[in-house]
Order: sequence, then C-alpha cells, then structure tokens
Amino acid sequence: MKRMVLDAPSPASATPLRLEEAPDPTPGEDELVIAVRACAVCRTDLQLVSGDLPARRLPIVPGHQIVGEVAAVGSGVSTWSVGDRVAAGWLSSACGACVHCLAGRENLCERARFTGWDVDGGYATRAVVKAGFAFAVPAGFDAIDAAPLLCGGVIGYRALGRAGVRPGMRVGLYGFGASALLAMQVARHRGCRVFVATRSTVEQARAREMGAVWAGAYDDEPPEPLDAVVTFAPAGDVVVAALRRTARGGTVAINAIHLDRVPAFSYDLLWWERSLVSVSNYTRQDASELLDLAARLPLRTRFERHPLERANEALLRLRDGLVDGSAVLVM
Repeated sequence: MKRMVLDAPSPASATPLRLEEAPDPTPGEDELVIAVRACAVCRTDLQLVSGDLPARRLPIVPGHQIVGEVAAVGSGVSTWSVGDRVAAGWLSSACGACVHCLAGRENLCERARFTGWDVDGGYATRAVVKAGFAFAVPAGFDAIDAAPLLCGGVIGYRALGRAGVRPGMRVGLYGFGASALLAMQVARHRGCRVFVATRSTVEQARAREMGAVWAGAYDDEPPEPLDAVVTFAPAGDVVVAALRRTARGGTVAINAIHLDRVPAFSYDLLWWERSLVSVSNYTRQDASELLDLAARLPLRTRFERHPLERANEALLRLRDGLVDGSAVLVM
C-alpha cells in the first residue's frame, strides 16, 4: 500500500507529508480493511498537519473522509462482506458505556478516538476502520461525490441542529467552504431562507447562485436579523460578527475544532437570550441521517481531484483559499 505520513507538524508550504510504501494491513476481529478510492481533504487535516491542532500520535496518516470498498473483514464481523461499498469518517470509536454514550451523545465520549488523529486515516490506498463505525455509501454516489459528506456534510448537519434550525427560519452561514455549501442545501430543503457571510466575493456570488437570499462580507449587515447562525471560519472575530446579526432568542453554533482567540465583546450581544454553542464531532446517528438525506435530495458539492502523491499541494491550496468546494484525493 501507499500512504502519506506526517512525522512532525509544520506549515503546509514545507510539504510536511511524505509518501511511503507499507505492507497491506490485516483487520482485527472487529475491523474492516478499506480499499480507499477517495478521501476528501478537511480543514481539520490542515490544522493537524500545521500544528494548530496538537498531534495525539506521530507518525500519523491524516484523512477522515474515506470512501472505498471492503477489501478484508475481521473474524468477528458479520455485517460487511468483501466488495461492499463503504465509508468512514472522523469518529473512529467510542466506549459505548459512559454517561455520554448511553445518552446517545457518543460524540462527547472521553475515550472516543478519531480517524487521522488517534488512528491512521485515509491518505492511503488502504485504511483500517472499526466495522461498527463504518457506513454504507448512498446509491448514486461515486466515491468522489460521497467523500465530502463524511465530515463537511455530517458536521454541517449537526451544526444546524445545534443552532436550533427549524423550517422557515432565517439562517446565517458565516464562512462558505465545503461544509457550508452542503449545510445550505439542507437548510433550504427545510424551507429556510439562507443568508451567507464570507470575505470572498467569489463565494458570495456562488452563494447567491445556489439560492442565498443575501450574501455579503462578515462586517456587512444582512437585511434582516438572523434566527440561527452557524460559523464555519476558525476565527473568533467571525463569531462576534455573527452574534451582532442574531435576533433575540437566536443561537450561534461554532462549527470548528480549533478557533483562534475570541475578542472581548459586550454582554449586550448575549442579552435577550441569545445563545452561543459549540459543535463537537458527530454521532453515528448524525452520519446515518445525513447520508440518507443526501441520497434523497441528493446533496452535491463542487470538488477538485488530486492524486494521493499530491496531498501536500491539496493542503496548501486549502490553506490559501484556492479550493473550489472540496479537495479530494483520488487513489
């Protein structure tokens, strides 16, 4: 197998990933080996590679939006067969016994492990995943279509829930990358009116083309106050800008695993029962619901293809804001 390995965090411009050959893995009793066809590149990968997100294990193979076919099945697995189309995402495992897991909130499990952070991920031609944390690929989706759903799609879906989005609401999306592009489709499917803020005039135009009723910069004022907002940019300034545009009783959900310093702001921004919440990981139920919805809509994103060997270039393009939709490594 081939894989891209991170030995030590460094800037994306320093080509931190190295290509290596390794023996094909064998599955443990409760595991699958995936023949990876595509792995989408996530901003979390960039933050891990560059050191913004502290490494938990080194060396590590990044990547947590994995789609392929089952190549081998562990001896204790009866729900998957060789050749099945399969996907895996950020949540690699959870304990299943703690107060959070028992309450259906395995995303908060203190013993959870994460793909591409605690265990090797999908920047490789083979990946090992827990069978119980793998998902069937929706019919009608090629690997490259499905890969961006496994993080950007699922976490955007959960973020809408955390923001309390209901049909008919005025929904703000602050930042308009791959995750927001998918969240917008879900929000519009629910009958919401979507308002987009992004510093990119190109993304503003794209948002309008996709049905946003308004698109502007972070400091611009939407024509109406927003009932619910999701922020996608890893910047505290954007969170404060979103709060300024949120209606009384509204919620801002921060969709980021890493956020720079949030500047001081007046309590008046939280007054009138506005809420500020975080979004942490996803549950398998979130993923199953999103994949089912994706097949029914269907959800689509823009993407650009990169061979595995050029993963460093894909990360650099993501850092520089040059990716149109999602960057996807194709094996």
